[in-house]
Amino acid sequence: MTALEDPLDARPAGRDRLLLALCAVAVAFAAVDTYVVVLALPDMMAGVGIPVDELQRAAPIVSGFLLGYVAMLPLIGRIADLRGQVPVLAMSLVLFAIGSFVTAISYDLPSMVAGRFLQGVGGGGLVPATMSLVAALYPVERRGLPLGLVSAVQEFGSVLGPLFGALVLSFTTWRGIFAINLAGGAVLLVAVSALARARSASVVEEAIGQPIAGEPPVVAPRAPRNPRTLLARGIALLLLAATVGTGLITFLQPPDLQRDLTWGQLFIPYVDGGSRWVTPIGVATIGAFTVLALWCWFVPRALVDLRGWFGHLVAADLLGATLLAAVLGGIVLAFATADPEVAVFSPQGPWFLAGSALALVLLLLHLRRAADPIVPRGALRATPAWGSLVVSFLVGWALIAALVDIPLFARTTTERDSQLGAALVLLRFLAALPVGAIVGGWLLRRVPAGVLTAIGMAAAGGSFLAMAQWDDTSLAGFASNLPLVVGGFGFGLALAPVNAAILATTDDDAHGLASALVVVARMVGMLVGISALTTIGLRRLYAAQEADPGLSILELGIVQEHAVFVGAAFAAFAAGVLALVVFARARTRGVDTVEALRVAG
Repeated sequence: MTALEDPLDARPAGRDRLLLALCAVAVAFAAVDTYVVVLALPDMMAGVGIPVDELQRAAPIVSGFLLGYVAMLPLIGRIADLRGQVPVLAMSLVLFAIGSFVTAISYDLPSMVAGRFLQGVGGGGLVPATMSLVAALYPVERRGLPLGLVSAVQEFGSVLGPLFGALVLSFTTWRGIFAINLAGGAVLLVAVSALARARSASVVEEAIGQPIAGEPPVVAPRAPRNPRTLLARGIALLLLAATVGTGLITFLQPPDLQRDLTWGQLFIPYVDGGSRWVTPIGVATIGAFTVLALWCWFVPRALVDLRGWFGHLVAADLLGATLLAAVLGGIVLAFATADPEVAVFSPQGPWFLAGSALALVLLLLHLRRAADPIVPRGALRATPAWGSLVVSFLVGWALIAALVDIPLFARTTTERDSQLGAALVLLRFLAALPVGAIVGGWLLRRVPAGVLTAIGMAAAGGSFLAMAQWDDTSLAGFASNLPLVVGGFGFGLALAPVNAAILATTDDDAHGLASALVVVARMVGMLVGISALTTIGLRRLYAAQEADPGLSILELGIVQEHAVFVGAAFAAFAAGVLALVVFARARTRGVDTVEALRVAG
């Protein structure tokens, strides 16, 4: 029996699975970069002239990445629906590589923030495009496991991030981290592009070779490689090498060249006190980038096909995307720059939130009037669709408490002098998370999405309540491993059902946008959650200190962390209860015969 005869056996070909595997590796690679600055941030601050005792000035390094990651995701997801997943994956890798390059050569804060922003845009774009690719390759009833695997590698990347940073910093500077990112992004770009071209050629050959009324199939001859295409790619690679080389010389400024009587002239700004961008070699770098971009724009298949992207930006509702980015950007800036010891959001937070509110009003008006808005009308009308966003927000709210406050509790109690020891405590939680994601994806064919999410979040909430009972010696005992492992496993268990629910209740032409919005909801939940929970914990600390002035710093720190864990438990339980209600109609276990036949054929 063929796949066409049995939709339940519909599954992507080996080349498609390999493409999805490469995309998953790219997602993990970007996730590593999300957390890599945890250890490298002090050195990065020194590299751009910021003293260690002025940590608040380094906030844009973190918030710039988050801004690119969150604010641009809906636009990228929508373009994936219009242009296709693979071109968006390729362009995301390009932006990620460029952002890594700019960050590696940055010499001041604006350059570093710009690089991190591009990294965020590129790294964030990989997630919805990969999730949408899963929906395109797999029928509804078979999406659980691949979605779980993609979620698992994404979370596993967060485990490797700090470890990767520590490894690279052991033999080179922080710039080496982003140089490796540049090389890795370039290799993944070449591999994904080559596999996508081979896949497209195979699809054409299969279409041509379909038999007609008993006649033998026609086999399409394999086209020889076009010398012009090879020459165009070769020139593009040379331009890329020239761009990277001039950029490194421009911003790292080798001392021997600077002191040279002839070559030193290249490092003198045209304007007194000007930046390195307005030096002769800085202008040469900008020129090299410009020539490379124009070459890729006008020469077919030179390196990355840039033609048509402006049209897709317009078709994706650029105005609506800008307003939505303003809404999300205001939220990110309000909470990412906050000092929880003072308030939930930064002193400028009310202005950022006011701007978000104004942009939201304009966005709603635009969505009602636009012919083809960024969020298609009715795309999120189904209860499981919009419910997935709320559940994802609550999951992020609870998850951030584990990522931040578990190592903080360890530093407060048993690992006071060891950052590595605190990270290893968190590693027990993080190691269980991808395992839970895989198991959750596998169980999704047998268990309803709402029930599976509720079980996972109940496990996470119960683990937080157990953590709220820890004392200053608890982490030294073996019993502390149980809530760490169960909590991580529970969070992982809930990832695939949330993604599957929104994909099962949105149209095929909105899967990229839907996947992006789920990620955005979780990231916003993490931003809001860390500020709110930390503020709640500090207020509980101040109340305890006022009630008993004799409490030690250790005891006060434990009181604060307990309050955070209890607040996170409530968020986890709320996510589970809500999932039971809103996912009741999500047919994540149903057989979509039409889509199964389409994928099989």
